[in-house]
Amino acid sequence: MPSIQACLFDLDGVIVDTARFHYIAWRQVANDLGFDLSHSQNELLKGISRMESLDIILSIGGVELSEDEKVRRATEKNTHYLELCQQMTPDDTLPGVRVFLDDLKAKSIKIGLGSASKNARVILERIDMLKYFETIVDGNRITKGKPDPQVFLMGADDLHIAPEHCVVFEDAVAGIQSAKGAGMFAVGIGHKSILTEADIVVAGFDEFRVEDLLVAFGE
Repeated sequence: MPSIQACLFDLDGVIVDTARFHYIAWRQVANDLGFDLSHSQNELLKGISRMESLDIILSIGGVELSEDEKVRRATEKNTHYLELCQQMTPDDTLPGVRVFLDDLKAKSIKIGLGSASKNARVILERIDMLKYFETIVDGNRITKGKPDPQVFLMGADDLHIAPEHCVVFEDAVAGIQSAKGAGMFAVGIGHKSILTEADIVVAGFDEFRVEDLLVAFGE
């Protein structure tokens, strides 16, 4: 059995790109409160929970809301986001992801999801990828958001795999910090200049294979 026994994946920006839907929905919240949300400001919301994202947006706009109003605004955002996600199809899966997951299965490496999203199952169903994941740890299960390592430690525990035998795939700084905090090998999906704490960084899965991962892991 290889030293890599499980791979844990973030969802947004790794398996599928729903960032544009999040941005549209959060920008609508900001607009309703009287200010705008730029693309660069939206980057601050990557990899964190819905309520934490709302707090950041409110700080950007200098707006204070009651807790009840925060819940209402966050719920409205999620409803809008899910409406947008209904447009998704299996074609929205990021390039190379299915081939990579098929190869992991062929090598008997377990596969799990670790995401702050509370909509992970819905999205995986829309893109016909639910069948790949032996465990899903999402915003409905965790009590601590990334960069806390809880999400990935729970995934490893579900799969009965020690952290040192797990690899995490993440596109956000907070997610990489979560993976390293869990004692796992971290593969950044994106840019080296941003994901500086990752063990390796790749642009995506279209030119990255499981064999490449095994070499990087030292096998």
